[in-house]
Amino acid sequence: MRDLRERVILEHLRKVGVATVTELATVTGSSVATIRRDLQQLDRTGAVRRAHGGAVLGEQDAPFASVVPVNRDAKRRIAARAAELIQDGESVLLDIGTTTLHLARILLDRQVTVITASLAIYDALRDSHSAHLVMLPGDYDPVYRSVSGPLTTECLRLIRADHAFLGVSGVSTNGDLRDTTMAQVPIKQAISEVSSELTVLADHSKFPGTGVGRVTLPPNVARFITDDEIPEQTASALAAQQVEVVVV
Repeated sequence: MRDLRERVILEHLRKVGVATVTELATVTGSSVATIRRDLQQLDRTGAVRRAHGGAVLGEQDAPFASVVPVNRDAKRRIAARAAELIQDGESVLLDIGTTTLHLARILLDRQVTVITASLAIYDALRDSHSAHLVMLPGDYDPVYRSVSGPLTTECLRLIRADHAFLGVSGVSTNGDLRDTTMAQVPIKQAISEVSSELTVLADHSKFPGTGVGRVTLPPNVARFITDDEIPEQTASALAAQQVEVVVV
């Protein structure tokens, strides 16, 4: 039966590119728990990569537009809570990602400065008459709809922001942040270094999540905002580092 399910999973992913666990459970007529186990096995073999509460084929990154709908309601709640932390007149660094995109949309009519490498966030804010938008330079990445590379990292070190909001591919049990692409690791590290206060935005699918890139939890991380209780071991690790966990 598992071989049959795996064939159905792979066939479905070839058609749609990215799928949630719930979607795959419906397609295969299986439980969510069963699909999670199947994806773990397929991830180990390299046939799929688990990401954002679902999976994509092999080592491919999920196209940005395909990831936007995943856990959308949770991401909106997380973004709304994050927006409450920002005062008018402050500067805000927004990492790439779909949750930070929701936050950018909330800031459309706010008197804030938004600094980002995300072209999706640029599209959301480009017509704003209130928010001041600062775009970072770098090499264009069509998968993530953003820029990255040494130029991005170096330019980040020229600025200072009141707040930074990081997106992640996963959170390890010891609280370290993970990313699926190594190009984003130095950028996330630089973002943490130039912000006065750092908030990690991570829906429940990011615990533990995946990613070969490791970002050591920086000392200025004030909080994680998520939409569900996080694993006990991770919660203990964050508490030991005096990092608040906010569940919305």
